[in-house]
Amino acid sequence: VAHCKGFFFCGQEPFVADEYIERLAWRTPGGGSRGGEAFDPKRLLEEFVNHIQELQVMDERIQRKVEKLEQQCQKEAKEFAKKVQELQKSNQVAFQHFQELDEHISYVATKVCHLGDQLEGVNTPRQRAVEAQKLMKYFNEFLDGELKSDVFTNSEKIKEAADIIQKLHLIAQELPFDSLMGFCCYPLSSPGKYHDLECQLIQEFTSAQRRGEISRMREVAAVLLHFKGYSHCVDVYIKQCQEGAFLRNDVFEDAAILCQRVNKQVGEIFSNPETVLAKLIQNIFEVKLQSYVKDQLEEHRKSDAEQYLKNLYDLYTRTTNLSSKLMEFNLGTDKQTFLSKLIKAIFISYLENYIEVEIGYLKSRSAMILQRYYDSKNHQKRSIGTGGIQDLKERLRQRTNLPLGPSIDTHGETFLSQDVVVNLLQETKQAFERCHRLSDPSDLPKNAFRIFSMLVEFLCTEHIDYALETGLAGIPSSDSKNANLYFLDVVHQANTIFHLFDKQFNDHLMPLISSSPKLSECLQKKKDIIEQMEVKLDMGIDRQVEIKTLTLNCMIGQMKHILAAEQKKTDFKPEDENNVLIQYTNACVKVCGYVRKQVEKIRNSMDGKNVDTVLMELGVRFHRLIYEHLQQYSYSCMGGMLAICDVAEYRKCAKDFKIALVLQLFDTLHALCNLLVVAPDNLKQVCSGEQLANLDKNILHSFVQLRVDYRSARLARHFS
Repeated sequence: VAHCKGFFFCGQEPFVADEYIERLAWRTPGGGSRGGEAFDPKRLLEEFVNHIQELQVMDERIQRKVEKLEQQCQKEAKEFAKKVQELQKSNQVAFQHFQELDEHISYVATKVCHLGDQLEGVNTPRQRAVEAQKLMKYFNEFLDGELKSDVFTNSEKIKEAADIIQKLHLIAQELPFDSLMGFCCYPLSSPGKYHDLECQLIQEFTSAQRRGEISRMREVAAVLLHFKGYSHCVDVYIKQCQEGAFLRNDVFEDAAILCQRVNKQVGEIFSNPETVLAKLIQNIFEVKLQSYVKDQLEEHRKSDAEQYLKNLYDLYTRTTNLSSKLMEFNLGTDKQTFLSKLIKAIFISYLENYIEVEIGYLKSRSAMILQRYYDSKNHQKRSIGTGGIQDLKERLRQRTNLPLGPSIDTHGETFLSQDVVVNLLQETKQAFERCHRLSDPSDLPKNAFRIFSMLVEFLCTEHIDYALETGLAGIPSSDSKNANLYFLDVVHQANTIFHLFDKQFNDHLMPLISSSPKLSECLQKKKDIIEQMEVKLDMGIDRQVEIKTLTLNCMIGQMKHILAAEQKKTDFKPEDENNVLIQYTNACVKVCGYVRKQVEKIRNSMDGKNVDTVLMELGVRFHRLIYEHLQQYSYSCMGGMLAICDVAEYRKCAKDFKIALVLQLFDTLHALCNLLVVAPDNLKQVCSGEQLANLDKNILHSFVQLRVDYRSARLARHFS
């Protein structure tokens, strides 16, 4: 089995000895239990021995065959190695032959180049002689005055004729006129013939352009390149390009389309396309655009400043946009400077005094907007104080310490208008946009500051400040019976307007001055305006300004007037104790309604901590007023109950203030009112309660004295 292992392993399946023996035993009769046959070990052994002998014979035969193949392979390997050696020798010989051939080719090439140089040295003078002979022939024809050669008579050979005349013209110009040769050559050096041919070439170029023959145009342009009239050829091309190009109303769009079309074509015609295209653009700017701009601006320059500025901004913007489109084309090395100079040449006369026109228009327009508003109100503006911040504070301080005198009746008008503010801000916004576009970069911060100064003058000073001054003068005295506290409306509107002013400052002015020294100047000016407004508006920050006190005095005065007019002594000491049908008095209802309106007005008019500051002071004064008001009456048992109901309603009203101190004061007042109805035996217990324990005994006593039964010995004894 071991001998036949290699043989069987050559098959498709791997050789397995056990399986091979099993198959052999299975095929041998008596080697297994197949078909019920009895097992015969001798026969199986005999079969194994015979099979082993056969395998040995087979192994020997295969071994001999392998040895024979190995010998044959060794023989062929030796023959192949010998053949490879022979091929290597042949390759070396071929390489040597190739080197020799390469050296020979190089030698021949050198000889050929030398021979070519010699031939060229001989041929060049010969060609020059031939050219000179031809020129002399043509020269004789010019001297005779008869041009007989085909090159001069055939219009199709105008290119060759141009080359000949160009050369003869140059030769004639080099000869001195006082010599005989120079005198004879004068007809060639004079402009006549030369210019005639130039005109013919230009005419041919023009005709080819009209026919749209690009190749012919390129050919003629190449000939004219050496003539003096080449620039005239370019001018003709530029002129004809513009024929029919500006038929629409939009000259800028027409110019862009024309340049786009010429940019694609000019490189196929001229050897210097960037120069030709730049000359076309220069012609468009200096002729078409400049004429158009002048017509649009001069019409309104002196008669309508608004339309003039709008047109100037629009035209300058469209011109710069056109310039941006043209930057895509090849116009030479410094096309940015080239286009900037063209734009400057068109607008320089208008931009030099732009800011003066802008400021003049803004001033007149703003004054007209304000005057139109005051006219609509049938109001004649009066002069107001124009001092600085310190002067304003001094005036207000003195006004606080002196009688106010008669107040001005403004009929509830705030003299502040959202429409006016929007119009002023819109005009200024447009002015900032024009300033950004039309101002020189070096003058931009200065010009923007001048526009900002106009806004401050007309919006802040002439409108807001005037309304505040008028509002201050219109604040009624504290004892006024019909106080219209509209000044809070002035505060609210002024606050809203100033937020709009601040937004425009940040959105439109700051980008123009952010990197210039004018930034600090503008911020300082804005700070001064804010401080001036705060002196008049910020009622909680600057206590020296007594606008708040005056206004609150008016509110408290109005409440006093309501209480005096509506509160009756019989309210708290009714004649019939058993027939009281109301929950709280009429005076309480009207006072609470009035207070709620004023609280809402204060919240709408102010913001931030100012609201809490004003409401706290109003709440404290409101409490003091009710406290003193209650001290004026005597209270029966039912009247005391009604007083408690009134104070409870006042306390509900105090909750709208959302100030803890105010609510606490009214809680204490409500507890004090309980002393008006509590039983005499419980007075000491109530007075020692949580809310009244810390109060002065005189305060408690003053409330107890308001009871109608205070004189009774029992009540006096219990309270003492």
